[in-house]
Amino acid sequence: MKERVLPTHDAGRLALYSYGTEDAPGEKRVLLIGGAFLTALIYRPFSIELAKGLGDGWAVDVYDRRGRGNSSEQPPGYSMATEIEDVRTVMDATGARNILGHSLGGAVALNAVQEFTGTGYVPDKLAVYDAAVNIDGSIDTAWLDGFEDAVNSGRVGRALAYMKKATSPGSVMARIPDPVLAGLMAVLSRTKVNTLFREVMPSGVGELRAAFDEKDHARDFSVLPSGTHFMAGGRSPDYYKVTAERLHAAVPGSTHQLSPKCFHGSIPAAVKELVADISAYFKDEGADGKPRPDSSGAIPVHRG
Repeated sequence: MKERVLPTHDAGRLALYSYGTEDAPGEKRVLLIGGAFLTALIYRPFSIELAKGLGDGWAVDVYDRRGRGNSSEQPPGYSMATEIEDVRTVMDATGARNILGHSLGGAVALNAVQEFTGTGYVPDKLAVYDAAVNIDGSIDTAWLDGFEDAVNSGRVGRALAYMKKATSPGSVMARIPDPVLAGLMAVLSRTKVNTLFREVMPSGVGELRAAFDEKDHARDFSVLPSGTHFMAGGRSPDYYKVTAERLHAAVPGSTHQLSPKCFHGSIPAAVKELVADISAYFKDEGADGKPRPDSSGAIPVHRG
């Protein structure tokens, strides 16, 4: 692993971690953009496995978004525009020509590439898994006010309870009365993973507002490059599946894949099935490991 710190356009910093072949060329580098509340460290197992799945000569770059890990805090006036400029910064530093976004990182990836339309920053390949984009109201944001109040008042258990109900609608946990669930989550928040979660909660409010406050429309993303790959987990909340389907329908030449056994956290968990599927997409391979034909039926030729 190679670690470095990148200066940003607004005098901030981004912590960047690279796995695989250190000097991999841009066309063999995948920039991974992580989800809300999650640090680059949490994505380390997946990054290592994806680099292995891609093979010799490939690299995976993942960075701490603002307000987590070793990156600087969210600046005054933070918005999706800040996230987009940070993607540009990392692409400049690594030369990466491929982007993978997970959850809210998927929203960042899609908004960034939409913004990059007509420039050299449009990636060769773009994939998102369970992208947390509010397409035509596909994501219920009614819980955000309560979540923000709980975070600002330091009520960790209640904040976690809001998150649990929002991200797992229809589950047994979602049916537990709020005071009981808040107490239970307060106990769970003492674990190592939830301690990290608690540390990034304040920045989480900002990024969720940036991604969800305005409803996007599927047609807004119709400018995304042909071949954009929309993925969702079969065991993920339904709104991720709905979002992937709506985006796929709106982007000409895009592809759609539902991974039946996978859940929302399957990327950080480095689930083998998903690692294999994502590796195959970036390498232009089918399930049999052979190159996929392009839209004309021709087999793409890869030159190393």
